[in-house]
Amino acid sequence: MKFTLATPTILLGILASPAFAVEEQPSWPRQDELRAIQRAAFDCSRGNNPETCKLTRDMADPLMDHPSLPGICKDLVWMLLDKSRVAVNNDYRRRDAIDEPARRITTSCAKPAKRNQSKSKLNR
Repeated sequence: MKFTLATPTILLGILASPAFAVEEQPSWPRQDELRAIQRAAFDCSRGNNPETCKLTRDMADPLMDHPSLPGICKDLVWMLLDKSRVAVNNDYRRRDAIDEPARRITTSCAKPAKRNQSKSKLNR
C-alpha cells in the first residue's frame, strides 16, 4: 500500500477536527433577562401595541437558538413568539395566551441548580 502526502494530511485533519469543533457554550440567560422578557410580554398582553409586542418577540427570539435550554423552555418561547402580536380584539383569551407562558418562563428557562454531589454519595 502506497501512502501519498495527502493521506497523512487527511488522517491528521480527521483526528484534529474534534478539537476545533469544541465551541464555548453560550451562558444561560440570567434571571433579570428572563424577568425583562416576562415584563415585556405582560406589557404586550395588556397594551396590545406594536412596540411592546415587537420588543417581546425580539427579546425572546435568541432563546430559541440556545443549545442548552430544555424543550419546555423553548415551547414557552415559541408560544410567546406566536401570540405576542397585535390583535384586533384584546380579549381575555389573547391576554391569557401571552401571560401563561410569560409567567412560566422565569422558572422553566432558568439555569438548573447543581445537586450537591457529596450528599448524594453519602445516601448510596
